[in-house]
Amino acid sequence: MGSDLETAVGRLRLRNPTILAAGILGLTGPSLLRVWNAGAGAVVSKSVSREPSEGYPGPTVVQTPSGLLNAMGLPNPGVEDILGEFREAKKGGATVIASVFGGDGEEFASVAREVEKAKVDAVELNLSCPHLETLSIIGHDPDLVGGVVERTKEEVKIPVWAKLPGNTHIQNLVEVAKAAEAAGADALTVSNTYPAMAIDLETGKTILGHGGGGLSGPAIKPISVRLVYEVYEAVRIPVIGSGGVVTSEDAVEYLMAGASAVQIGTGIMERGLGVFEEVCSGIRSFMKERGFGKISEIIGLSH
Repeated sequence: MGSDLETAVGRLRLRNPTILAAGILGLTGPSLLRVWNAGAGAVVSKSVSREPSEGYPGPTVVQTPSGLLNAMGLPNPGVEDILGEFREAKKGGATVIASVFGGDGEEFASVAREVEKAKVDAVELNLSCPHLETLSIIGHDPDLVGGVVERTKEEVKIPVWAKLPGNTHIQNLVEVAKAAEAAGADALTVSNTYPAMAIDLETGKTILGHGGGGLSGPAIKPISVRLVYEVYEAVRIPVIGSGGVVTSEDAVEYLMAGASAVQIGTGIMERGLGVFEEVCSGIRSFMKERGFGKISEIIGLSH
C-alpha cells in the first residue's frame, strides 16, 4: 500500500485506514497474521479478560437481513494464555491492537498492563458489548468510562482506544466520548454492535442462546456513520468508524464523516479476506478521480 493511504490514529501510524474489527479471526497469532498479510492496516484481537471465559451457550450467531446477530459472551482463554499469540503476530510484522475488557477500571487496567508486555501497538477498551450487562452499563455512563480510561492510562504507555456503544441517544454518546477524551483516551472507536434480537416463529423462543445479542453489518452502517459524524464534531482526538464496511464507498463515507480509519468485521463474510485490498484499491481510485493526494484530505470533509 502506498503512502497516499497512510493514516494517523493519534501517535500510531497505519499503512492504510482498514482495521480488522475485534471478534473476527483475532484469537491466534496465525489468524491475525493472515488478516495482516491480506492487506489490513492493523488488526484488533478478540476481546480478552484477566481470567478465562467460556462465553454463552449456543446458538451464538444468527444471520439476519443485511447483518449478523451474535451473543458470544466474549469467550477467551484469559490474558496469560493469549500473550504468545500477540507476540507471534508482532514477530510477523503486524500492527496489533489488543482488545481488553473487565468488570471495573482496575480490571481493565490490569489486563491492559499484561498485553503491553507482548509489545502490542495499542489497546482498545471494550466498553460497550451490548449483550454483557457490565460493559453495557459502563459504556453509557460518562463517569464510569472516564474512570476506566484514566485508570488504564495510568498503567500503560501504549495508546489507549475506547470503543463506545452503538448508542442512538446522541447526547449521551457525546458526553461519554468527551469523558473518554478528558480522561486521556488517544482515540475512540464508534461504534460497537447494537442491541438486537431474533425470534423463531415455530417455537416462539429467541434464537440466540442468550436471548438478546448485538447486530453488526450493513444494516447498522447509516446509524454508525451518523454517530461518527456527531462524535467527530465533539472531540479533538481521532475517531475510528466501525459498522457495516463492505465496500470502498462505505469506507469513504466514514472518512468524510470524520473517521481516521475504519474497522471491518462482518464484511469479511461477504467478501472474504480480499475485502481489505478491495476497499483500499477503491479508496485510491476515488482519490485519484477527484484529485485528492492524501487520505487526510478526505477525513471530515462532510463537515
